Amino acid sequence: MQGNGQVIRVEGLSKSFNGKLKAVDNLSFEVGEREIFGFLGPNGAGKTTTIKMLTTLLKPTAGSAWVCGYDISSNPNDVRAAIGIVPQEYTADEDLTGQQNIRFCADLYGIPRSVSSDRTKELLDLVGLQDAADRKVQTYSGGMRRRLEIACGLINHPRLLFLDEPTLGLDVQTRTAVWDYIKKLKVEYGMTLFMTTHYLEEADGVCDRIAIIDHGRLVKIGSPVELKSSLGGDIIELGVREDSEDLTPLIMQSKSVKGVKKADSTYRIKAELGEEAAPDIIDAIRLKGYHVTRISVTKPSMDQVYLEYTGRTLRDAEADRADMFSQRVTLRRARSR
Repeated sequence: MQGNGQVIRVEGLSKSFNGKLKAVDNLSFEVGEREIFGFLGPNGAGKTTTIKMLTTLLKPTAGSAWVCGYDISSNPNDVRAAIGIVPQEYTADEDLTGQQNIRFCADLYGIPRSVSSDRTKELLDLVGLQDAADRKVQTYSGGMRRRLEIACGLINHPRLLFLDEPTLGLDVQTRTAVWDYIKKLKVEYGMTLFMTTHYLEEADGVCDRIAIIDHGRLVKIGSPVELKSSLGGDIIELGVREDSEDLTPLIMQSKSVKGVKKADSTYRIKAELGEEAAPDIIDAIRLKGYHVTRISVTKPSMDQVYLEYTGRTLRDAEADRADMFSQRVTLRRARSR
Protein backbone atom coordinates (compact mmCIF):
# COMPACT_ATOMS: atom_id res chain seq x y z
CA MET A 1 0.00 0.00 0.00
CA GLN A 2 1.31 3.42 -1.05
CA GLY A 3 0.73 6.44 1.15
CA ASN A 4 2.39 9.74 0.31
CA GLY A 5 -0.49 12.20 0.03
CA GLN A 6 -1.30 11.14 -3.52
CA VAL A 7 -4.83 9.91 -4.01
CA ILE A 8 -3.98 8.58 -7.48
CA ARG A 9 -0.57 7.59 -8.81
CA VAL A 10 -0.25 6.26 -12.37
CA GLU A 11 2.94 4.93 -13.96
CA GLY A 12 3.12 3.86 -17.61
CA LEU A 13 -0.52 2.74 -17.75
CA SER A 14 -1.58 1.25 -21.10
CA LYS A 15 -4.55 -0.67 -22.46
CA SER A 16 -4.79 -2.50 -25.76
CA PHE A 17 -7.72 -4.43 -27.20
CA ASN A 18 -7.24 -7.52 -29.37
CA GLY A 19 -3.53 -6.87 -29.21
CA LYS A 20 -3.86 -4.10 -31.79
CA LEU A 21 -6.02 -1.14 -30.79
CA LYS A 22 -4.17 0.90 -28.16
CA ALA A 23 -6.86 2.85 -26.32
CA VAL A 24 -4.53 4.14 -23.58
CA ASP A 25 -0.83 4.61 -24.24
CA ASN A 26 1.77 4.89 -21.44
CA LEU A 27 -0.01 7.33 -19.11
CA SER A 28 1.82 8.69 -16.05
CA PHE A 29 0.38 11.29 -13.67
CA GLU A 30 -0.57 11.97 -10.05
CA VAL A 31 -3.64 13.41 -8.34
CA GLY A 32 -3.35 15.04 -4.93
CA GLU A 33 -5.68 15.32 -1.95
CA ARG A 34 -8.78 17.54 -2.34
CA GLU A 35 -8.10 18.19 -5.99
CA ILE A 36 -10.56 18.34 -8.88
CA PHE A 37 -8.56 16.70 -11.65
CA GLY A 38 -9.88 16.75 -15.19
CA PHE A 39 -9.22 14.58 -18.23
CA LEU A 40 -9.95 16.71 -21.30
CA GLY A 41 -10.29 15.19 -24.74
CA PRO A 42 -12.72 14.14 -27.48
CA ASN A 43 -14.87 11.03 -27.36
CA GLY A 44 -12.67 8.02 -28.07
CA ALA A 45 -9.50 9.64 -26.69
CA GLY A 46 -9.13 7.03 -23.92
CA LYS A 47 -10.79 8.87 -21.02
CA THR A 48 -13.41 6.26 -20.12
CA THR A 49 -10.94 3.40 -20.61
CA THR A 50 -8.61 5.09 -18.11
CA ILE A 51 -11.41 5.45 -15.55
CA LYS A 52 -12.39 1.80 -16.01
CA MET A 53 -8.82 0.72 -15.25
CA LEU A 54 -8.50 3.01 -12.22
CA THR A 55 -11.81 1.72 -10.85
CA THR A 56 -10.72 -1.92 -11.44
CA LEU A 57 -13.34 -2.61 -14.13
CA LEU A 58 -10.62 -3.24 -16.73
CA LYS A 59 -7.19 -4.81 -16.29
CA PRO A 60 -4.27 -2.78 -17.69
CA THR A 61 -2.21 -4.26 -20.50
CA ALA A 62 0.89 -2.63 -19.02
CA GLY A 63 1.90 -0.23 -16.26
CA SER A 64 0.80 0.27 -12.67
CA ALA A 65 -1.57 2.48 -10.71
CA TRP A 66 -2.43 3.10 -7.08
CA VAL A 67 -5.80 4.53 -6.03
CA CYS A 68 -6.30 5.73 -2.46
CA GLY A 69 -3.03 3.96 -1.67
CA TYR A 70 -4.02 0.58 -3.09
CA ASP A 71 -2.66 -1.20 -6.16
CA ILE A 72 -5.48 -1.54 -8.69
CA SER A 73 -4.25 -4.98 -9.76
CA SER A 74 -3.41 -6.65 -6.45
CA ASN A 75 -5.94 -4.88 -4.16
CA PRO A 76 -9.06 -4.26 -6.29
CA ASN A 77 -11.52 -4.77 -3.43
CA ASP A 78 -9.78 -2.16 -1.28
CA VAL A 79 -9.88 0.28 -4.21
CA ARG A 80 -13.60 -0.28 -4.75
CA ALA A 81 -14.37 0.26 -1.07
CA ALA A 82 -12.57 3.61 -1.06
CA ILE A 83 -14.06 5.17 -4.20
CA GLY A 84 -17.36 6.29 -5.66
CA ILE A 85 -18.27 6.24 -9.35
CA VAL A 86 -20.69 8.33 -11.41
CA PRO A 87 -20.70 6.63 -14.83
CA GLN A 88 -21.42 8.31 -18.14
CA GLU A 89 -24.57 6.25 -18.66
CA TYR A 90 -27.62 6.49 -16.41
CA THR A 91 -27.72 3.38 -14.23
CA ALA A 92 -30.60 4.07 -11.83
CA ASP A 93 -33.60 1.72 -11.97
CA GLU A 94 -36.47 3.71 -13.48
CA ASP A 95 -39.09 1.59 -11.72
CA LEU A 96 -37.69 2.50 -8.30
CA THR A 97 -37.90 5.84 -6.53
CA GLY A 98 -34.86 8.04 -6.03
CA GLN A 99 -34.72 7.02 -2.39
CA GLN A 100 -34.96 3.32 -3.20
CA ASN A 101 -32.13 3.59 -5.75
CA ILE A 102 -29.75 5.12 -3.22
CA ARG A 103 -30.63 2.50 -0.60
CA PHE A 104 -30.06 -0.24 -3.17
CA CYS A 105 -26.55 1.12 -3.80
CA ALA A 106 -25.99 1.11 -0.03
CA ASP A 107 -27.02 -2.55 0.09
CA LEU A 108 -24.44 -3.36 -2.60
CA TYR A 109 -21.75 -1.81 -0.40
CA GLY A 110 -23.00 -3.79 2.59
CA ILE A 111 -24.03 -0.69 4.51
CA PRO A 112 -26.60 -1.54 7.23
CA ARG A 113 -30.10 -0.15 6.68
CA SER A 114 -29.88 1.57 10.07
CA VAL A 115 -27.02 3.64 8.65
CA SER A 116 -28.10 3.96 5.03
CA SER A 117 -31.51 5.42 5.93
CA ASP A 118 -30.04 8.60 7.43
CA ARG A 119 -27.30 8.76 4.80
CA THR A 120 -29.86 8.54 2.00
CA LYS A 121 -31.76 11.53 3.39
CA GLU A 122 -28.51 13.46 3.72
CA LEU A 123 -27.57 12.78 0.10
CA LEU A 124 -31.00 13.62 -1.27
CA ASP A 125 -30.73 16.95 0.50
CA LEU A 126 -27.21 17.50 -0.83
CA VAL A 127 -28.28 17.13 -4.48
CA GLY A 128 -31.63 18.89 -4.03
CA LEU A 129 -33.87 15.87 -4.60
CA GLN A 130 -35.56 15.67 -1.22
CA ASP A 131 -38.93 16.69 -2.71
CA ALA A 132 -38.64 13.98 -5.39
CA ALA A 133 -37.38 11.23 -3.07
CA ASP A 134 -40.57 9.14 -3.38
CA ARG A 135 -41.10 9.64 -7.10
CA LYS A 136 -40.13 6.96 -9.60
CA VAL A 137 -36.97 7.79 -11.53
CA GLN A 138 -38.86 7.45 -14.83
CA THR A 139 -40.49 10.80 -13.97
CA TYR A 140 -37.12 12.55 -13.43
CA SER A 141 -35.61 15.04 -15.87
CA GLY A 142 -32.09 14.51 -17.23
CA GLY A 143 -30.64 16.89 -14.68
CA MET A 144 -32.44 15.17 -11.80
CA ARG A 145 -31.17 11.78 -12.98
CA ARG A 146 -27.61 13.05 -13.10
CA ARG A 147 -27.92 14.42 -9.55
CA LEU A 148 -29.29 11.08 -8.42
CA GLU A 149 -26.29 9.31 -9.97
CA ILE A 150 -24.01 11.62 -7.98
CA ALA A 151 -25.90 10.78 -4.78
CA CYS A 152 -25.58 7.05 -5.47
CA GLY A 153 -21.85 7.49 -6.05
CA LEU A 154 -21.48 9.10 -2.62
CA ILE A 155 -23.37 6.53 -0.55
CA ASN A 156 -20.19 4.91 0.84
CA HIS A 157 -18.64 8.28 1.81
CA PRO A 158 -15.77 7.80 -0.68
CA ARG A 159 -12.41 9.47 -0.36
CA LEU A 160 -12.30 9.78 -4.15
CA LEU A 161 -15.17 10.24 -6.61
CA PHE A 162 -14.86 9.41 -10.31
CA LEU A 163 -17.19 11.27 -12.68
CA ASP A 164 -17.25 10.20 -16.33
CA GLU A 165 -18.62 13.05 -18.48
CA PRO A 166 -20.89 14.23 -15.61
CA THR A 167 -22.80 16.82 -17.66
CA LEU A 168 -23.02 15.04 -21.01
CA GLY A 169 -26.27 15.88 -22.79
CA LEU A 170 -27.49 18.37 -20.18
CA ASP A 171 -28.65 21.89 -20.95
CA VAL A 172 -26.46 24.84 -19.97
CA GLN A 173 -28.43 25.73 -16.82
CA THR A 174 -28.40 22.16 -15.51
CA ARG A 175 -24.72 21.74 -16.34
CA THR A 176 -23.94 24.84 -14.27
CA ALA A 177 -25.89 23.39 -11.34
CA VAL A 178 -23.93 20.12 -11.54
CA TRP A 179 -20.66 22.09 -11.59
CA ASP A 180 -21.76 23.75 -8.34
CA TYR A 181 -22.39 20.35 -6.74
CA ILE A 182 -18.94 19.13 -7.82
CA LYS A 183 -17.22 22.18 -6.31
CA LYS A 184 -19.28 21.78 -3.13
CA LEU A 185 -18.02 18.20 -2.68
CA LYS A 186 -14.46 19.47 -2.64
CA VAL A 187 -14.98 22.55 -0.46
CA GLU A 188 -17.45 21.23 2.11
CA TYR A 189 -16.60 17.52 2.17
CA GLY A 190 -12.85 17.63 1.46
CA MET A 191 -13.28 15.15 -1.37
CA THR A 192 -10.93 14.45 -4.29
CA LEU A 193 -12.63 14.27 -7.69
CA PHE A 194 -11.44 12.81 -10.98
CA MET A 195 -13.63 13.80 -13.91
CA THR A 196 -13.54 13.36 -17.66
CA THR A 197 -14.99 15.92 -20.03
CA HIS A 198 -14.90 17.15 -23.60
CA TYR A 199 -16.39 20.53 -22.65
CA LEU A 200 -13.66 23.17 -22.67
CA GLU A 201 -15.54 25.57 -20.41
CA GLU A 202 -16.19 22.77 -17.92
CA ALA A 203 -12.52 21.90 -17.65
CA ASP A 204 -11.54 25.57 -17.39
CA GLY A 205 -14.15 26.54 -14.81
CA VAL A 206 -14.28 23.46 -12.57
CA CYS A 207 -10.91 21.71 -12.54
CA ASP A 208 -7.86 22.59 -10.44
CA ARG A 209 -5.65 20.78 -12.93
CA ILE A 210 -6.29 19.46 -16.42
CA ALA A 211 -4.66 16.64 -18.35
CA ILE A 212 -5.16 16.90 -22.12
CA ILE A 213 -5.47 13.41 -23.59
CA ASP A 214 -5.49 12.64 -27.30
CA HIS A 215 -5.30 9.26 -29.05
CA GLY A 216 -4.75 7.64 -25.66
CA ARG A 217 -1.71 9.74 -24.83
CA LEU A 218 -1.20 12.43 -22.23
CA VAL A 219 -0.28 15.55 -24.20
CA LYS A 220 -0.05 18.26 -21.54
CA ILE A 221 -0.94 18.71 -17.89
CA GLY A 222 -1.33 21.77 -15.66
CA SER A 223 -3.78 24.19 -14.07
CA PRO A 224 -6.04 26.19 -16.43
CA VAL A 225 -3.92 29.28 -15.75
CA GLU A 226 -0.66 27.41 -16.39
CA LEU A 227 -1.94 25.88 -19.61
CA LYS A 228 -3.13 29.20 -21.00
CA SER A 229 0.04 30.99 -19.89
CA SER A 230 2.11 28.34 -21.66
CA LEU A 231 0.92 29.71 -25.00
CA GLY A 232 3.24 32.64 -24.42
CA GLY A 233 0.93 35.50 -25.29
CA ASP A 234 -2.11 36.49 -27.31
CA ILE A 235 -3.16 34.69 -30.48
CA ILE A 236 -3.42 36.59 -33.76
CA GLU A 237 -5.07 34.79 -36.67
CA LEU A 238 -4.40 36.51 -39.96
CA GLY A 239 -5.54 35.65 -43.46
CA VAL A 240 -3.61 36.65 -46.58
CA ARG A 241 -5.09 36.58 -50.09
CA GLU A 242 -1.89 35.30 -51.65
CA ASP A 243 -0.61 31.92 -50.41
CA SER A 244 2.19 31.26 -52.90
CA GLU A 245 4.88 32.53 -50.54
CA ASP A 246 5.40 31.79 -46.84
CA LEU A 247 5.40 35.10 -44.97
CA THR A 248 6.54 33.55 -41.69
CA PRO A 249 10.07 35.08 -41.82
CA LEU A 250 8.54 38.51 -42.44
CA ILE A 251 6.07 38.19 -39.55
CA MET A 252 8.80 36.91 -37.20
CA GLN A 253 10.70 40.19 -37.68
CA SER A 254 8.23 41.88 -35.35
CA LYS A 255 9.84 42.06 -31.89
CA SER A 256 6.68 41.05 -30.03
CA VAL A 257 6.05 37.92 -32.12
CA LYS A 258 7.04 34.67 -30.40
CA GLY A 259 5.91 32.13 -32.96
CA VAL A 260 4.09 31.62 -36.25
CA LYS A 261 2.27 28.64 -37.71
CA LYS A 262 0.99 28.65 -41.30
CA ALA A 263 -1.94 26.67 -42.67
CA ASP A 264 -2.69 27.45 -46.33
CA SER A 265 -3.23 31.24 -46.42
CA THR A 266 -3.86 31.61 -42.69
CA TYR A 267 -1.21 32.47 -40.12
CA ARG A 268 -1.56 31.72 -36.41
CA ILE A 269 0.72 34.09 -34.54
CA LYS A 270 1.70 34.13 -30.86
CA ALA A 271 2.58 37.62 -29.66
CA GLU A 272 2.78 39.73 -26.54
CA LEU A 273 0.07 42.42 -26.45
CA GLY A 274 -1.58 41.19 -29.61
CA GLU A 275 -3.70 44.32 -30.07
CA GLU A 276 -0.49 46.38 -30.37
CA ALA A 277 1.43 43.87 -32.48
CA ALA A 278 -1.34 43.36 -35.07
CA PRO A 279 -1.08 46.82 -36.77
CA ASP A 280 2.71 46.45 -37.16
CA ILE A 281 2.31 43.00 -38.72
CA ILE A 282 -0.36 44.25 -41.13
CA ASP A 283 1.81 47.19 -42.21
CA ALA A 284 4.79 44.93 -42.85
CA ILE A 285 2.70 42.58 -45.00
CA ARG A 286 1.14 45.41 -47.01
CA LEU A 287 4.54 47.02 -47.67
CA LYS A 288 5.54 43.79 -49.42
CA GLY A 289 2.49 44.05 -51.69
CA TYR A 290 0.33 41.39 -50.04
CA HIS A 291 -3.32 41.78 -49.02
CA VAL A 292 -4.67 40.97 -45.56
CA THR A 293 -8.18 39.52 -45.86
CA ARG A 294 -9.02 39.04 -42.19
CA ILE A 295 -7.52 39.34 -38.73
CA SER A 296 -8.56 38.46 -35.19
CA VAL A 297 -6.87 38.87 -31.82
CA THR A 298 -7.81 36.63 -28.91
CA LYS A 299 -6.56 36.11 -25.38
CA PRO A 300 -5.39 32.57 -24.53
CA SER A 301 -8.29 30.13 -24.08
CA MET A 302 -8.60 26.41 -23.47
CA ASP A 303 -9.61 26.01 -27.11
CA GLN A 304 -6.33 27.67 -28.13
CA VAL A 305 -4.46 25.45 -25.64
CA TYR A 306 -5.98 22.31 -27.14
CA LEU A 307 -5.13 23.50 -30.65
CA GLU A 308 -1.55 24.30 -29.62
CA TYR A 309 -0.81 20.88 -28.14
CA THR A 310 -2.81 18.60 -30.45
CA GLY A 311 -2.71 20.54 -33.71
CA ARG A 312 -6.50 20.73 -34.03
CA THR A 313 -9.51 22.12 -32.23
CA LEU A 314 -11.57 19.91 -29.95
CA ARG A 315 -14.52 20.35 -32.33
CA ASP A 316 -12.42 19.02 -35.22
CA ALA A 317 -11.25 16.12 -33.05
CA GLU A 318 -14.86 15.22 -32.24
CA ALA A 319 -15.71 15.33 -35.96
CA ASP A 320 -12.75 13.06 -36.78
CA ARG A 321 -13.92 10.52 -34.19
CA ALA A 322 -17.47 10.65 -35.54
CA ASP A 323 -16.22 10.08 -39.11
CA MET A 324 -14.04 7.18 -37.97
CA PHE A 325 -16.96 5.56 -36.15
CA SER A 326 -19.22 5.99 -39.18
CA GLN A 327 -16.60 4.39 -41.43
CA ARG A 328 -16.26 1.40 -39.09
CA VAL A 329 -20.04 0.87 -39.06
CA THR A 330 -20.11 1.02 -42.87
CA LEU A 331 -17.28 -1.54 -43.12
CA ARG A 332 -19.00 -3.90 -40.68
CA ARG A 333 -22.22 -3.72 -42.67
CA ALA A 334 -20.37 -4.33 -45.93
CA ARG A 335 -18.58 -7.39 -44.51
CA SER A 336 -21.82 -8.88 -43.20
CA ARG A 337 -23.48 -8.90 -46.61
